[in-house]
Amino acid sequence: MCGILGVFGKLNKTESHFEAMLQTLQHRGPDNKGTIMWSEFFLGHQRLSIVDPECGHQPIESHDGIYLICNGEIYNHQSLKNQLNYSFSSNSDCEVIIPLYQQKGSNFLKYLDGMFSFILSKKDHFFVARDPIGIKPLYWGFDDENIYFSSEIKALLNTTDRINEFPKGSYFDSDEGFKTYYQLPQVDVFITDIDKAIEKIKKNVKKSVKKRLMSDVPVGVFLSGGLDSSIIAALMKEEIPELHSFSVGLPESPDIKAARMVAQHLGTVHHEYVYSEDEMWEVLADVIYYLESYDPALVRSAVPCYFVSKLASQYVKVVLSGEGADELFAGYSYFEEYDEPQELQSEFIRILSGLHNINLQRVDRMTMAHGLEGRVPFLDIEFIETVLSISPELKMQSSFGKEKWLLRKAFEDVLPAEIVWRDKLEFAQGCGSSTFFEKRTSCITDEKLQKAKERGIPVSSKEELLYYNIFERHFDHPDAINLIGRWKGKIL
Repeated sequence: MCGILGVFGKLNKTESHFEAMLQTLQHRGPDNKGTIMWSEFFLGHQRLSIVDPECGHQPIESHDGIYLICNGEIYNHQSLKNQLNYSFSSNSDCEVIIPLYQQKGSNFLKYLDGMFSFILSKKDHFFVARDPIGIKPLYWGFDDENIYFSSEIKALLNTTDRINEFPKGSYFDSDEGFKTYYQLPQVDVFITDIDKAIEKIKKNVKKSVKKRLMSDVPVGVFLSGGLDSSIIAALMKEEIPELHSFSVGLPESPDIKAARMVAQHLGTVHHEYVYSEDEMWEVLADVIYYLESYDPALVRSAVPCYFVSKLASQYVKVVLSGEGADELFAGYSYFEEYDEPQELQSEFIRILSGLHNINLQRVDRMTMAHGLEGRVPFLDIEFIETVLSISPELKMQSSFGKEKWLLRKAFEDVLPAEIVWRDKLEFAQGCGSSTFFEKRTSCITDEKLQKAKERGIPVSSKEELLYYNIFERHFDHPDAINLIGRWKGKIL
């Protein structure tokens, strides 16, 4: 996992200016920095060394002058390398992007299995792409002379006239412009047999977890004690005997207790951190700075994620989390309202399509704030397509009287019943942080909230205005507000 910056155009700014932009991404890749500047482009890379730490430095240069910077992981890189007639200079998973592009053209993206944002460049041409779900972030901006691409908003704030999010499942070719290469599939024929559905779920979750253990550095797991993270932990433990697990929360919070139970059951090397309400308040400004958002639901869940990422970074460089299962298996309480299968299927597509700037932004930013790589097995493309092919009727809460019944049933033989059938808690609720900041809004009067609304600031509560005031200090750019991801519907 890394931070990338690319600039193309007249480059009418000094190299030190571009270096300063890259410096704002150092937290994403504290191990190493690499840059190259030609008359037509600047490429900068802050590296977090995961695969081939010794030789996988970036930018990577091909034999014929193509340069690559990449933020992400290509899980099938070894099988792809075996199919390509190319002399590789490293064991880096990302290097495979270059010969694939050379031999397949823009069509090569369908061969990549992973999470990524990357930039390919040669003297007179460049190509930029982002993974299908938007697991890895990317933004682009421009001024009168140049176009810019960056892993985070903060690198572009003091340079570009406009800032936009780079669309997921898309690429930008300097000759062709933007093109969409992936959209979630519309399913015509569904799997309706329960046993077959459960078999496919078990098989594909195991496959997804196993491929995400690819690493030359230690790998651990975020363990909340809920169903999703417990499944991931159980499957990882089959492959990693000395698996490190991590949990955080306020004193006596439900997640802390449940995670201990799961860790003891699985035999993980378990670490926990119990934070105080004062500590939550102390880190709030940093959380919002790294998160690049002031959305209340996102901020609340980002605080415990910040603490658990900090804890994990002391022991490992890669963590897996249970992100995505609620969206795939109707885990949120508002899904109870859906009694029409096709409407539920449409909601699955909608909510999965919107994860890139809410949940996935939280996971990426909070882990990267501590030089930690987060991986999300439930959001593997093959697994997503498998679950979407299962009849939505089998995922309706009214069908079995319990949310995520299929997922629970698939793994009831590997986890304690108290965990498998535990009631769903949102991350912030389980960690005990869901209502804390609402109590800290005494500095925000009704009058201040009303004046903010009259000024056109898009806030709906005192809590949100509290977060916005912090956000505005860090992100003073007219486009910054427009990049805020919002929960749509009644997810939280």
